Amino acid sequence: MKTIRIGAGQGFYGDSFLPAIETAKRGNVQYICFDSLAELTLAILQKDRQRDPSRGYAADIGRMMRELLPIAKAQGIRIITNAGGMNPIGAMQETERIAQELGLTGLKIAVVTGDDVRSKLPEFMSQGAPLSHMEDGRDIRMIEERIVFANAYLGAEPIVKALQQGADVIITGRTTDSALFLAPLMVEFNIEADDWNRLAQGVLMGHLLECSGQASGGNFSGDWQAVEALEHIGFPIAEVREDLTFMVTKTEGTGGLVSVDTVKEQLLYEIHDPAAYVTPDVVLDLMGVKLSDAGPNRVEVSGACGSIRPDTLKVVMGYADGWLGQAIWGYSWPDALAKAQTADRIVRRHIDRIGLRYEELRTDYLGYNSLHGPLAKLPQEGELNEIYVRLAMRTKSKDDAAALGRLVPPLMLSGPPAMGAFLGVMKPRELLGMWSCLAPRELIEQGVQVTVVEV
Repeated sequence: MKTIRIGAGQGFYGDSFLPAIETAKRGNVQYICFDSLAELTLAILQKDRQRDPSRGYAADIGRMMRELLPIAKAQGIRIITNAGGMNPIGAMQETERIAQELGLTGLKIAVVTGDDVRSKLPEFMSQGAPLSHMEDGRDIRMIEERIVFANAYLGAEPIVKALQQGADVIITGRTTDSALFLAPLMVEFNIEADDWNRLAQGVLMGHLLECSGQASGGNFSGDWQAVEALEHIGFPIAEVREDLTFMVTKTEGTGGLVSVDTVKEQLLYEIHDPAAYVTPDVVLDLMGVKLSDAGPNRVEVSGACGSIRPDTLKVVMGYADGWLGQAIWGYSWPDALAKAQTADRIVRRHIDRIGLRYEELRTDYLGYNSLHGPLAKLPQEGELNEIYVRLAMRTKSKDDAAALGRLVPPLMLSGPPAMGAFLGVMKPRELLGMWSCLAPRELIEQGVQVTVVEV
């Protein structure tokens, strides 16, 4: 029976690519897929693009390609990544430049475009798409004039087309995470776009691999202290059979752990309705999924079911949403928390006194409640060794955000004792709000293109 081995290369923009190099060298894989895009990542890349229109893609793609391309070319490994972000053509050009510098020839690089739909929003609305917020139903007109980007989640089909054209490297913008991994299976095993159960099993495989080390012992909430050599973690590999049942494993000799429990945690990660996990390619039903221990660092996965894909695609937008002003400073024992709370009260009274305008104001006490919020409790002895205050303000103007930082330095001599670790007047930062909605897939997919260049 034919089998295909697919490796996870990255779980987010900024993730280490060293395990991917290890997988390429010793993992006996035919594909490595890099998921670089969280929803927040698009906002980060948009700010990069605002500073320099030639940017907007994941900046670590250059270092990754420089290390990986020679190995992949020598071993016939195909690379798929959504690191193109807001500018997939720019990412393709950077990859092409690096390949030329390395003297690699006969390399086909494909780029998928068409997920950027900002300019098409008026057309979508004229065609009857309301674009209202998919969670609370808010009207798009609330933010329409402030939208700075809008990208649709594409499925596997354009990646399939790129593979069918012989692409060795495929770079996309916003796709679903699982689509990167599903596309090779559709090509290798001739899966039709309406073979819902096999597509569901492929999406499940992609979901288990998309977060890199999280399925192989990283971020594990079980017996995490028993996970060996996290500093040398091996990212997961799926060994997929023609019937689409598959084994999750990792490169032999690497750190981490692949077990039923580590895979199970990833299985449930970011799943709202396990009976109806909606993707552009298929609606996945996880209720019958079985995880079986198949030996050290080997877990067999089967049982996914699927139903017809949706007629809409998710679109994520970013819109200008004011400015962030913030300051961080600390106090030490004794009375660290009391000092921090007094300092917060002083600054808030100064804010009221000068009439500083803000939309939102919040205080976190790092070391006490910044993670647990209202559930935070003092240690049994009732004293904290040290505490940091983070005071953050959202304003409509940059000048108002900057004013917050100027209210903190006077506390050094005119506040509670022993203020320390003041990080300075932090520069205001522009905020982007996020808006998610649904749009008819035919309106989006008619603008999707696949372009292949050869080095």
